[in-house]
Amino acid sequence: MREQVRTSSATLRHDADQRYEYLLLTVAPHERLSEARARLREHAEYGKWELTRTVLLYGGTRKYWLRRRVMRVERTI
Repeated sequence: MREQVRTSSATLRHDADQRYEYLLLTVAPHERLSEARARLREHAEYGKWELTRTVLLYGGTRKYWLRRRVMRVERTI
C-alpha cells in the first residue's frame, strides 16, 4: 500500500479551492482488500479524513482519494 499526501488541489481538478488537503491511497492487486479497508477506517477515525473518490483500475489496482479540511490558525498575539 502506498500513501501520498498532497496539500494543493491539483490532485482533483474539479475542486479548485485550497481548503482541503488530499491523501491518495494506492492498493496493489495482490494486497488484501480487508487490509485496505482497515487502513481507510483508521485514517477516517483518527486522522479525520473522509473518502472522496474510489477507482478500480483495469489491472486490479485500487485508488482511494481521501480529503480533510485544512485548519488555518490565526495568530492572536
